[in-house]
Amino acid sequence: MAAKPVFGRFVPAGKHRLPPLPYPYNALEPIISSETLEMHHDHHHKAYVEGLNKAELALVEARQKNDFTLIKYWENELAFNGSGHILHSIYWTVMAPAGYGGEPGPCTEKEIVKYFGSFNGFLGQFINAAIKVEASGWGILAWNPAWRHLEVLNAEKHQNLTQWGSIPILVVDAWEHAYYLDYRYDREAYVKEWIELINWQEVENRLLLAMDGQLPMLLTMCD
Repeated sequence: MAAKPVFGRFVPAGKHRLPPLPYPYNALEPIISSETLEMHHDHHHKAYVEGLNKAELALVEARQKNDFTLIKYWENELAFNGSGHILHSIYWTVMAPAGYGGEPGPCTEKEIVKYFGSFNGFLGQFINAAIKVEASGWGILAWNPAWRHLEVLNAEKHQNLTQWGSIPILVVDAWEHAYYLDYRYDREAYVKEWIELINWQEVENRLLLAMDGQLPMLLTMCD
């Protein structure tokens, strides 16, 4: 299987689509159940796509009418749903069935050790950032092109607590809808189990593309 980057393309306002899952609903069991995966992808992620399209079309209408009375509301909807769509799209691609995710690639390992000191140091920070993010949110490993290094962020409500310009390469959804059916209130158990699902080859590909300023919305590996 050869690596072929799937780069983004221009998406007209209101034309975003829900990306397909790269595996069957039951592929991530027992860590993530088929029921959770189906609900999460087909309902929650779909709602972000629909919300993003609605916000973009509302802003098109506002520009046409030169009526920005509801600008604060629609800009918030744009940021919230757009960020949710991007992060969820990455989330599906950086998971693989347990045992098939491989080991961190050479570039990933080099950059992790260079900035975090050790892989275990990074992993401890990443896991705890995801577990302890306030309210509902995400644990994110991102490439910051301004400083040319990786960074762990815990972003609540998608668009908050981020660094401008940073490109996510590994994300774990810590919102309750990602784990409640399987783990109830035990986010810590979910995050620690989830680590076994990481598709490290995909993370490696995403890091290499991020270092070149690219943020694919789909898998970077294809036949």
